[in-house]
Amino acid sequence: MIEHTKLKWQQVRWQCDAKELDFKNTKDIEPVNVIVGQDDALEALQFAIECQAYGQNVFVRGLSGTGRMSMVSKILTEVKPQLKEKTEHCYVANFAQPDRPKLISLPVGQGKMFKEMMSELSVFFAEELTKSMESESLLNKKEQAELQLQDKTKKLTEPFEKELAKHSLAMINVNTQQGPQTIIAPSINGEVLDPNVWQQKVAAGEISEAQQKTLMQAQQNYSKKLEDLGRKINDIRADSGEQIRKLLETHVSGLVDAEVNKFRKVFDNEQVFNHLEVVKGDLIEQFFYKKSKNVNPLERYAVNLLMSLEDNKDCPVVVERVPSLQNLLGSIESKWGENGPVLADHLSIVGGSLLRADGGYLVLDARDVLAEPGAWKTLIRTIKNELLEIVPAEMSWPFAQPSLKPEPIPISMRVILIGDSNMYYFLDNQDPDFPELFKVLADFDAVIERDQQGFENYAGIIAKIIQEDGLLPFNASAVARLIEHGARVCSQQDKLTAKFSRVADLAREGNYLAQKDNKKMVTGDHVTQAIKRTKKRAGLSSRKFQERLQDGTINLDTEGYTVGQINGLAVIHAGPIVYGFPSRITTTIGPGRAGVIDIEGMAGKSGSIHTKGFHILGGLLRYMLPVDHPLTFSASIAFEQSYGGIDGDSASGAEFCCLISALTQIPINQGFSMTGAIDQHGRVQAIGGVNEKIEGFFDTCNHRGLTGKQGVIIPRSNAGELMLRDDVQQACKTGKFAIHAVSHITEAMEVLMEHPVGVLIDGEYAQNSIMEKAMKMAKIYWQNTQGTR
Repeated sequence: MIEHTKLKWQQVRWQCDAKELDFKNTKDIEPVNVIVGQDDALEALQFAIECQAYGQNVFVRGLSGTGRMSMVSKILTEVKPQLKEKTEHCYVANFAQPDRPKLISLPVGQGKMFKEMMSELSVFFAEELTKSMESESLLNKKEQAELQLQDKTKKLTEPFEKELAKHSLAMINVNTQQGPQTIIAPSINGEVLDPNVWQQKVAAGEISEAQQKTLMQAQQNYSKKLEDLGRKINDIRADSGEQIRKLLETHVSGLVDAEVNKFRKVFDNEQVFNHLEVVKGDLIEQFFYKKSKNVNPLERYAVNLLMSLEDNKDCPVVVERVPSLQNLLGSIESKWGENGPVLADHLSIVGGSLLRADGGYLVLDARDVLAEPGAWKTLIRTIKNELLEIVPAEMSWPFAQPSLKPEPIPISMRVILIGDSNMYYFLDNQDPDFPELFKVLADFDAVIERDQQGFENYAGIIAKIIQEDGLLPFNASAVARLIEHGARVCSQQDKLTAKFSRVADLAREGNYLAQKDNKKMVTGDHVTQAIKRTKKRAGLSSRKFQERLQDGTINLDTEGYTVGQINGLAVIHAGPIVYGFPSRITTTIGPGRAGVIDIEGMAGKSGSIHTKGFHILGGLLRYMLPVDHPLTFSASIAFEQSYGGIDGDSASGAEFCCLISALTQIPINQGFSMTGAIDQHGRVQAIGGVNEKIEGFFDTCNHRGLTGKQGVIIPRSNAGELMLRDDVQQACKTGKFAIHAVSHITEAMEVLMEHPVGVLIDGEYAQNSIMEKAMKMAKIYWQNTQGTR
């Protein structure tokens, strides 16, 4: 077996020496109150906050748990951007179009003042105005106008009545089906006879026929004159009524103007003055023309101040954690009458997060916005048009309730969206407005440097967590274990994870364990125990898999030599926890023209990346077997006892070795497993989950008993990421387990088959090498296919 690829036991796990940390425990550490390792993102955010250009909204991109929300809030708090001016928005009634309330925008403080003064004016309309209508001076003027009406009426009626009396006639009021009417009736001996009495006297013979004829003729003649007199009297009454109405209007108008003048001393806004003129006209119309009895001035003329602002220059910062359409836009509260829904009024309008963020910053989670129906469309439209429509068309009430259409509100704000890379690319591809409106990208790195500064940052963050959550102090050993776990979670050479939420969770569990032990300080053992507990809680699937391996349900060899069989490695996820497990790969081969067949692909169980890796395997086969004839053999490769989908190319290196074993009939050491992707020239490329994969195979071998001839082959480029468990490192130290890091597939083949691969010189490999045998077998298969030997 080759040794130059074998890693030393010190290389399989990086260890943080607690003695090198410059403190004994976290009591000596000042909590970190700055953003760690995100300088570029910080600079981008500061630019977006300070730049006032259109479209400079921000997308904060990064993995959750890297402190994105904390950073945004902290920067906005520290920078404290200032507004040139604030605006308060009010809605008032639109008397001409009740379904379209009017908007009045005022400088900060004046909105509240306008609302209060309009409330006082409404009280004046409802109470004082009615009392003023009963003032002595106004009643005297009204009485004089009524006396003038009586005089004019008397001047017309008295001569007419005297003339009627000369002809034994008089005017009398009678009730008819059409209502009270004035008619001409006979007058005999001073008695005015209504039609009924007249008929009775005629029937009794008390009135002669000649007298009847004379009176009836006179009655007909004067009835026409009575009609003319009635028209003249009606004209006089109309003129007098108009005169009295103008008198009252002038009185009311004077009182209202006196109240309105108070507004002119406070406001310098044409919208306010125009609205007051409209209110004055509506008041007069409602009281003197329509004579509405159900009008309540306290509601009709009230002002709906959507939001009262503080009189300072601080920008509003709104973090909306439930960005539903209603929470963003606001709402219009429903109103119901006796017969069901009725049209709401301007007082029913309520503002939402978009309005509260006017002139400032609105922080949203992109995924939450997209999850709410209509929210994304509304957000983009508001940013693009700089107009807030509280009731867009798509918000119509499903049961045809009458809806308001308030006048749009002009707003200006900066939106800060938070999301991951997938969300960013999705929006960039799907929404053409997104790149124009979100021009600033603040990228949060998921890692920080694994150096002394990084250690200090970790210690400071842990001290901050302790301070905020009231945890026990951590000694240097506990902090070192958390730093080591940060390196494992990161899984990058010389890096630590910036997902501090994972570290914080472990710190809290370590604190819990220390408290259960009645300790006053959290130690490294508590943290180590917390790591094991966390993994165990999500490890049922892994334990069940190991049980199936041990009882023989799943066939897998961990010792011995077999042709055309190799142990691959895969991972499963249980939330943030990842587990590795081995998978048996087999290959069969024979003469034919089918080429290499991927059974998973033929069964529809292969993902696109796995399929790509399999095709690369074919390219590598042609590259390493430069024969002067076609490769005419049929080979099939399968993941045995795999009944779900398979994706990823990390098994392509193992598949190639398995294929060469089947082709050359050289057995593979079953004590080894392999993970690593390959390219068409045989270079072994990095894969993910390297630590978990190694540990998964180690656990399988350990359950069956370590033989000293077992191990895992990984890509050389993954060697710097190794952060294996202590027990795996100890096994490597004692020689019971080995980790081989290879750069080329030929190195892996030599470890697995314990035979030299050979070097290609002038189109030929060395005698008795693996690839020389592969060349010979390829030619034999070609000859068999041709029917020659």
